[in-house]
Amino acid sequence: MMDRKIRVAPDAVALSRLAAQEVVRRASLALAQRGRFALALAGGSTPKRLYALLAEPPFSAEMPWSQTEVFFGDERHVRPDDPESNYGMARDALFSRVPIPTGNVHRIRGEEPSAEAAAQDYERELRNAFGLARTRDVPRLDLILLGMGEDGHTASLFPGNPALEERERLVVAPFVERLQAHRITVTLPVVEAARGVVFLVSGRAKAHRVAEVLAGPGDSLPAGHARPDDGELIWLLDAGAAALLPGAEASR
Repeated sequence: MMDRKIRVAPDAVALSRLAAQEVVRRASLALAQRGRFALALAGGSTPKRLYALLAEPPFSAEMPWSQTEVFFGDERHVRPDDPESNYGMARDALFSRVPIPTGNVHRIRGEEPSAEAAAQDYERELRNAFGLARTRDVPRLDLILLGMGEDGHTASLFPGNPALEERERLVVAPFVERLQAHRITVTLPVVEAARGVVFLVSGRAKAHRVAEVLAGPGDSLPAGHARPDDGELIWLLDAGAAALLPGAEASR
């Protein structure tokens, strides 16, 4: 059964520190049990602060970089040098500053001529990286980092989008009407198979959606569906994001 935990930090800086501690903890556990750490990154400003922290002492020295394999939960249909690229952000904030082998970073190739081609390419990448021979097999990542938008979307799974119903494919390229653009994203079966999922949510503007997911039914929102079937689910919030949760107390 899923094990859900909620931790509240007093501010965004403390939130990033809590997240870095959690990444290091999960990496140590995975290394001891399986000899490698498979981590999926999220995009956005809140994760960017986390990645910068992981690239600095003491966290940079505590991470098993040579045994860490990095994947991505979603990507824009852009080149890696585009300011909107999730990979480009992670490269600048983290990969360029730590001794992780180039081959250990499995990026989504958003520069493909079509987003669908990029999605198919990344599904092959995931299957090869995890040695999945059968179509119905799903990779089991040690940790997936996720954010949440003000509309309740997570990764590039948006409310009402058909991508939420996908159960066969690992990666899809939904057209997001609100953005008038395609995105490339892992599907819910990938999230459900993870050993751990950590949400990072910051800011008072998201407090209503946080409360809807965590204190209410929340089942109509993508973030409410993004949870592991047999793993640990942790919501890391700053005080603003947790403002409408009953009894939420900040920890340092």
